[in-house]
Amino acid sequence: MTGRVFRLHSTLELPLEDVETYFDEDPDLPPEIDGIDITRRNNTLIIKALSDDESISKYTPTAQLKASVSETRVWEEEPPRAGGPQWMDDEEEEIPSELVEFACFKGDRETVLQNSALQYPMFLVLRELATRSEKGTLTAITEADDELEATRIVEGEPRPASIEVVESPQGGDGDGGVNWRDNDFISD
Repeated sequence: MTGRVFRLHSTLELPLEDVETYFDEDPDLPPEIDGIDITRRNNTLIIKALSDDESISKYTPTAQLKASVSETRVWEEEPPRAGGPQWMDDEEEEIPSELVEFACFKGDRETVLQNSALQYPMFLVLRELATRSEKGTLTAITEADDELEATRIVEGEPRPASIEVVESPQGGDGDGGVNWRDNDFISD
């Protein structure tokens, strides 16, 4: 399978534990990806594609997904809002909560999906992670087997997406811009 990723934008957030569980369960990876190497450096998670293809040099960086890791407090029930009813003030009950680490795949193609070798197969891995996410959006324009495809996944649910081809703004006759050469406000 051949493919390319032209545009990608992601705001996905998944519990780090869910990401690790997904890869621990030996998922069906695209055939071009022999394995996955997961590295965590401080607050950065790097998921790198491994290949056994001999045409890819061992010095060629393969595609990797990059996520920032952040802690978020998750409550078992909604915390009371400020300014709400104060009838529970005499008995302050602490609402059970825990700190959960989230992998945040946020940004455009160069931020989230880096390096070009195995980039499209690694996009397929990101698309699968997006279907497991309860928060965020993944939008992309890709090409596979000479066909353009639009992808849009919102909070884990695939949504309809389309590609619209429009005229390039540079293709006009040039009358809409400022003529800097004959501008009276610029002195010689």
